[in-house]
Amino acid sequence: MSDTSDITMEEGEIPSSDDLLRDAIAGLSAYPKTLPTKYLYDAEGSRLFEEICEQPEYYPTRTETALLHAISEDLSEAIDNDAVLVEFGSGASTKTRTLLDAAPQISIYVPIDISQIALDEAANSLNADFPNLNVLPLIADFTAPHTLPEATRNRPHVGFFPDSTIGNFAPEAAVDFLKSALITLGEDVRSILGADLAKEESVLISAYDDAQGVTAAFNLNLLARLNREVGADFDLEAFSHRAIWNAAESRIEMHLVSRKNQTVHLGGKEIAFAVGETIHTENSHKYTYDMLAELAAAAGWRIEKSWISDPYPFAVLLMGAM
Repeated sequence: MSDTSDITMEEGEIPSSDDLLRDAIAGLSAYPKTLPTKYLYDAEGSRLFEEICEQPEYYPTRTETALLHAISEDLSEAIDNDAVLVEFGSGASTKTRTLLDAAPQISIYVPIDISQIALDEAANSLNADFPNLNVLPLIADFTAPHTLPEATRNRPHVGFFPDSTIGNFAPEAAVDFLKSALITLGEDVRSILGADLAKEESVLISAYDDAQGVTAAFNLNLLARLNREVGADFDLEAFSHRAIWNAAESRIEMHLVSRKNQTVHLGGKEIAFAVGETIHTENSHKYTYDMLAELAAAAGWRIEKSWISDPYPFAVLLMGAM
């Protein structure tokens, strides 16, 4: 999720068309204009994101996957018998399989996601491949504290937050999420965090603006979603995708850029765009290891062990509650 315009929902609340319209009007009426990152991930957006992960420029997915495979035995040793694995923002639960293969002592898996479709598909697939695993999906906004299913009580808990999703949070929001995760998991718990680290600007820009234009389609789908779901009249040809490295904030920013002076209608309102004006849709912070350690400590976690990949620096951290 983005720190620019995201709205934290109450426990169990899922975004509706009313939420989408309200948040879009608020963000597009502001200056600079923004749209909440969470709305990028409808069914089509999720499909396009999976395609992004297959692009040669997009190193984070394959880098983290390779690192998780390499350290899977070490991670397994840190997971107690009869453990509950809780994944925040689980999506398709793809990387989770590496942990489940390496740690058969995990007895319950709780994926938390706002997409019912993603949860159902992941649960069906995992139930087929891991018959001894009890999969208990929780449809909810993973950034808020939640009460886990009754069956998870009195068992050791391990959090899982891969995909460098922590980079979508500004530092203050990252601390808030890590605190929230600790509340959800309980006391005397561990968590596994994947985080992309800062690196060369050229590598980062290419990763978020691939040659095939898949990331552009992913970003523009947000406008298409507004057209589909709330009756907006965005001309997708009148906007283009742009990725920017903001060195001062140590983050990649995704924007939609207006190609001309134009007016868009949304919920009975007219939204004017000047040529070159942008909608800020997503951030991906690229923290340093020291920054991550500071964020973890501020949220009540300590780093017990860490692994960093090469040549593209990506960190997997094993953290314990203080």
